[in-house]
Amino acid sequence: MFEKQIKKMNMWDIALTKLSVAGLVLFLITIWPAAMDWVHATNTWYFFGVGIVAAAIVWFRMLK
Repeated sequence: MFEKQIKKMNMWDIALTKLSVAGLVLFLITIWPAAMDWVHATNTWYFFGVGIVAAAIVWFRMLK
């Protein structure tokens, strides 16, 4: 059932889902000072690496 719903999604649905998650994460770190301190204290390249790995997992699953 879940696969059928995913297949009905188009590019805009997926893009809007990702944008809403990014917006909620930015909202969360803005209203929670401890999270903001952690984000600023963490090396930026760690976030970049996690983003690349997450995107690669999705990309390879799409190519199967």
